Amino acid sequence: MAELGRRFLVMAGVAAVGRAEAMMAQVAWDFEFPSIEGGTLDLRSLRGRVLLVVNTASFCGFTSQYAGLQKLHTARRAAGLTVIGVPSGDFNQEADSDAKVRAFCEAQFGIDFPMTTIQHVRGPEAHRFYRWVKGSLDWEPRWNFNKVLIGRDGFIAGVFGSSDTPEGAKLGAAIDKALLS
Repeated sequence: MAELGRRFLVMAGVAAVGRAEAMMAQVAWDFEFPSIEGGTLDLRSLRGRVLLVVNTASFCGFTSQYAGLQKLHTARRAAGLTVIGVPSGDFNQEADSDAKVRAFCEAQFGIDFPMTTIQHVRGPEAHRFYRWVKGSLDWEPRWNFNKVLIGRDGFIAGVFGSSDTPEGAKLGAAIDKALLS
């Protein structure tokens, strides 16, 4: 009986390693989100661009970062950067509907970068993109306005916290490096 238990543990470990390897073999282009505008935001359509995927919230101390994200998106779009906003209520600081999020972002910040519908970004209910990041790096957003940088190859080029602002040197250097790759 003990041998059967050991075999099960070994098989479970092999299965877990296999899932982790499969997750790391994926690239960002394998994912899509429901768009806040309606329809689908298919990341395949952004293949070859650098993506900055940011979990956002309308009622957070970091909400003012929307202005910097819009400025960054506008300034670096021609160079190949696309900012993507992923509204999330995981930290209880987001509006209760996609329509309210969209209206707030347009009215307060003039946002024109792509945004998804409200999504979970952590835990077992997280969107597949965020589960991929968690499986690849053992990282998930700890708060609103955490950022995932995706390189032109579709792989994760870096992750950044709320205090890594759109105007900051650390994020700027990582974006510059990704754009040159």
